[in-house]
Amino acid sequence: MSRPREFDVDRALHQSMEVFWTKGFKSTSYEDLTRTTQVKKQSLYCVFKDKRDLFLKALALYREQSIVMLEELASREVSPLKKLEAICDATLYQNEETMRRGCLILNSALEFGYDDREVNREVTLMFDQVERILERIIRDGQEQGLITERQSGKELAVYLNNVLSGAKAMEKSGASREQIAAVLRTSLALMASENAG
Repeated sequence: MSRPREFDVDRALHQSMEVFWTKGFKSTSYEDLTRTTQVKKQSLYCVFKDKRDLFLKALALYREQSIVMLEELASREVSPLKKLEAICDATLYQNEETMRRGCLILNSALEFGYDDREVNREVTLMFDQVERILERIIRDGQEQGLITERQSGKELAVYLNNVLSGAKAMEKSGASREQIAAVLRTSLALMASENAG
């Protein structure tokens, strides 16, 4: 009979995600992970094969949490333009610490490039899921005459998704909130139908 686990796996995964988010994959040591989670290396290895496996699961957790938040914003009983504004606002981090850390998915894409198939899969999944949420909102806005139909819903979703990624990169590189907010405001203004408002 196997011994029962001596630690909360979900809690340890969440704590590990925070470490990877702060330090990146390569700069995170197993000592960082065991110190933060208060779980012995051998116990972590029993659940997660190695540091890489733990990182990939942390990356998936970050993606899932981000998508849940976006779905919640998309389901609010407000106009499609207000939903897009809320998503843009959520892109801006609320304090200096999270601003310095940036987006774990974007950080990982920059750290690994295109060479790592599994990391790239998480990055692509995140991008695709965000794009689908945006497209759904944009199509609603087009049907209501609030968002331009000069481009398709999909084209506008791809555009806005790239703007959001760019805003996260600006934030990480030290741009002010005012600069980033101006980029996001301009993007939404360009998407609004001339009949809106």
